[in-house]
Amino acid sequence: MSDSSTVIDADVVLVGAGIMSTTLAVFLKELQPHLKLEIIERLAGEAQESSGAWNNAGTGHAANCELNYTPMKADGTVDISKALEVNTEFDMSRQFWSYLIRKGAIDADFIHPVPHMSFVVGADRAAFLKKRHATMSAHHCYRGMEYSEDHARIAEWAPLVMEGRDPGQVVAATHIVTGADVNYGALTSKLLAYLRKQDGFTVRFNQMVTNLHRHPQGGWQLEVENEQTGETRPVRAHYVFLGAGGGALPLLQKSGIPEAEGFAGFPVSGIWLRCANQAVAGRHDAKVYGMAATGSPPMSVPHLDTRIIDGKRWLLFGPYAGFSTKFLKHGSRFDLPASVRLGNILPLLAVARDNLALEEYLIGQVFETMGQRFNALREFYPNLKEYDWELDVAGQRVQIIRKDQAHTGKLEFGTDIVHSADSSIVALLGASPGASTAVWIMVHMLENCFHRELVGHWVPKLSEMIPSYGRSLKDDARLCERVRKDTAEVLGLRTV
Repeated sequence: MSDSSTVIDADVVLVGAGIMSTTLAVFLKELQPHLKLEIIERLAGEAQESSGAWNNAGTGHAANCELNYTPMKADGTVDISKALEVNTEFDMSRQFWSYLIRKGAIDADFIHPVPHMSFVVGADRAAFLKKRHATMSAHHCYRGMEYSEDHARIAEWAPLVMEGRDPGQVVAATHIVTGADVNYGALTSKLLAYLRKQDGFTVRFNQMVTNLHRHPQGGWQLEVENEQTGETRPVRAHYVFLGAGGGALPLLQKSGIPEAEGFAGFPVSGIWLRCANQAVAGRHDAKVYGMAATGSPPMSVPHLDTRIIDGKRWLLFGPYAGFSTKFLKHGSRFDLPASVRLGNILPLLAVARDNLALEEYLIGQVFETMGQRFNALREFYPNLKEYDWELDVAGQRVQIIRKDQAHTGKLEFGTDIVHSADSSIVALLGASPGASTAVWIMVHMLENCFHRELVGHWVPKLSEMIPSYGRSLKDDARLCERVRKDTAEVLGLRTV
């Protein structure tokens, strides 16, 4: 049932009530309080997909421990350029959160200090990790990172990792105390609670955007269906932000903008093993990242993580990758086939042709037994007791496939912003590092899509929210030290 006589106007409609939309909405309200904003969410509450605490690793990705951000180059040197980008992008998140905490908008119990570690087994991998540490620790952004091959020293950092291990086995680890565990679901709820106190803000749950098109008088018209009653309503907006995780791609395709041509998605699901036994979880205080299996996606890098969720300490291991044709954890099995278009068939086929190792890896993961999963965990925790662990399904990630001149299609593992020529509609596609760099992503989007406003009066306010705005923490060691000390004090994190 549709009532076309009622049109609800908004300056900006944000689709999806996760960390991305709530972060952008807070930015917009801080920069221009009179804006009328509406968030539309298909599920019954916020942060129930990728932003949920059990649907992501909550690492607070600062590229301290993720080895996929520091590849070995052909000349034998380690490239840390991507790691430095992610590292300083997370600093922007820390600054923005500190600003909100200082003004009383949110509190800090969504983030906790947890050291970040890399851990490898074998002489070749140890040699790589040692070279990586030498390169990273020479840069001021990684000051305080330690390296060791000594079993006793590594046991001080992560006792579970070393107990029961062959004393003659070659191992190596790096350790940095400035890491964090972040509950992005809790943070999303805090941001939304703050937004609800603002004039001109609305959030609507159990409602799904079924279609959207340009309005003849400018802006966009969205058709929104109430999931409970089946009624539909039109919503007209000047700007639309598609921050619905895997649900963003289908809506981007429906928009008809030429910039969406050729995009496709490759869904990858995740599974965790988790332990609630405090006698075990209480003895582990680190996020320990290993090296990914050949052909595996970056989101499948194995890690043994301390998690603090709802005041309780957990131990989590994974993720084990899986495959589903759903684009969302609570999505439809028809999501992938429904996203196929004439314009993206060739990129999809090209990616299938060029990623045989990934396909073999995913097939192996789908048919993996519990015994095999526990064997993977034993590489990190030799003395585990299987009865301490339970299986949990994590969130769904949709990796980007785009047109590529050299290969016809290319599979990407990052986060991408796609917007129309007039910037009236913006979609956020992709996965890792995702939530950890949500603030940087939103600032980048504001710079690209609202540059006129930035030239005007937004820059001073952005500089208030993010003191390092417009300057490089990678290049300015003193600024980096000052910013990190300041935000660590507000967020309750450790410094070196």
